[in-house]
Amino acid sequence: MYIEQGYKGLNELWRYAVGVIIIFIGWQFLGAGPLVLILLAKALETGDYPTDVASIANLLGSNLFFFLALLTFVVGFLALYLTVKYLHKQSFRSLTTSRKSIDWKRVFFTFFLWALISVGFIGLDIFISPEDYVYNFQPGPFLILLLIALIFIPIQTSFEEYFMRGYLMQGLGIAAKNRWVPLLVTSVFFGLLHIFNPEVAKIGYGVMVFYIGTGLFLGILTLMDEGLELALGFHAANNLTAAILVTAEWTAFQTNSIYKDISEPEIGWEVFAPVFIVYPIVLFILSKKYGWTNWKERLTGEVLTPADLDKIP
Repeated sequence: MYIEQGYKGLNELWRYAVGVIIIFIGWQFLGAGPLVLILLAKALETGDYPTDVASIANLLGSNLFFFLALLTFVVGFLALYLTVKYLHKQSFRSLTTSRKSIDWKRVFFTFFLWALISVGFIGLDIFISPEDYVYNFQPGPFLILLLIALIFIPIQTSFEEYFMRGYLMQGLGIAAKNRWVPLLVTSVFFGLLHIFNPEVAKIGYGVMVFYIGTGLFLGILTLMDEGLELALGFHAANNLTAAILVTAEWTAFQTNSIYKDISEPEIGWEVFAPVFIVYPIVLFILSKKYGWTNWKERLTGEVLTPADLDKIP
């Protein structure tokens, strides 16, 4: 009973409202401070005022821009941690899982499962359409990228999971007293947070199917498994492989990756196949491995009250 873990802290609605404000200030304002200041100083120095992600990466250098962009999530994660600990007086373990301790085997299982699938799909696309890619590997910049990615991407993805599928899922579930409202709201909100990504501007709003669908998939993982562990592993693997293996001038990640995608982007199989084919297969694999049952109740049923929980032997 993952959502009910929110009862282990102070869960009045006003606390969640204040908490969201604190987290957003830490993430979007304080966290972005170093990036904005360094970008402004560089722009004043060169007279070049970039207006898109690719131009910013070119002005600052890919690795510095990547580091500063990820730094915003470090501050956001710290703000979330302090909010949970001091405003809600809730343990981070209860925000993570309904189990007695965090199951790291679950985290690593989905990490390696999705990393293997991601590498396979990227490798297949390079094999099928080699004209769409150029070899971009430079040992020095790549090693710096690898170091930044290994340290900071797990923090970035963990922040998003703890905020979306953790903090908001529990708060909305307790407020709505059911599971389907937090599942749908957090999925749509997760998608909308990506609406200003350069991919959306380049490809169109159809790509939101992927972002909202991914949010829904991660929400299903969390509710069916009664914890964040599987979502944490999946999300880290997804972003890590994307940052290291392939970049493009129209993506949010501008990195010194191994390959660069030079194709003209369009809405295609890579948007819809994960949501409608690959994610259901992954859910089936995980359901067999972890023995998931009673899908309807876990995804749409009522959230128990503290009085209900007291009656459980």
